[in-house]
Amino acid sequence: MSAYACFVQVIREEHKKKHPGEHIVFSDFSKKCAERWKVMTPKEKKRFDDMAAIDKERYIREMNDYIPPDGVKKAKKRKAVKDPMMPKRAWSAFFFFCNEFRAVVREGHLEWKVADVAKELGRRWEDCSDKAKYEALAHQDKLRYEEDMNKFRAGTYVPPKKELKIENAVAVVSEVAAKTENGAEEEEEDDEAEVEEADDE
Repeated sequence: MSAYACFVQVIREEHKKKHPGEHIVFSDFSKKCAERWKVMTPKEKKRFDDMAAIDKERYIREMNDYIPPDGVKKAKKRKAVKDPMMPKRAWSAFFFFCNEFRAVVREGHLEWKVADVAKELGRRWEDCSDKAKYEALAHQDKLRYEEDMNKFRAGTYVPPKKELKIENAVAVVSEVAAKTENGAEEEEEDDEAEVEEADDE
């Protein structure tokens, strides 16, 4: 488990002890946990960082000794609870391209669905003669992400007050859909996580 997942687990257990039998509304509880986690200091989080480190050692130790029974399929990887304070992942060149032209495409084709917009954006990207511009933006954002992650690991990262707008989630969907349309492999589950994050915000 991540440090944040350990934190949520501890808070849940503490709440159960204080309010036995009370029904917990997961969405409200999750939101309150995220808000509380955001204002905690690195010193306060250290307890959960240590718990996560211990659990990681436990997992590695158990996996080294684990032999799946014959005929049992490999279990799907469970999605980890993401730390709400973690910096936003860097955008790819195609993300920046979609962000610039998505509104233009939609304005000219109001009846189109997301998949249709994605297909058109993918086609325009293939024909784009100015990819260097978006690759430069992606490189700059990658440096920003690396710097933010260094601060995050050091416990000094402060998220920007203005987050990405909700409609930027469409750019993420567009990239995944366009790649699927072209028969290319989809990105890791992180792309899906980006869509969920943008939706939440």
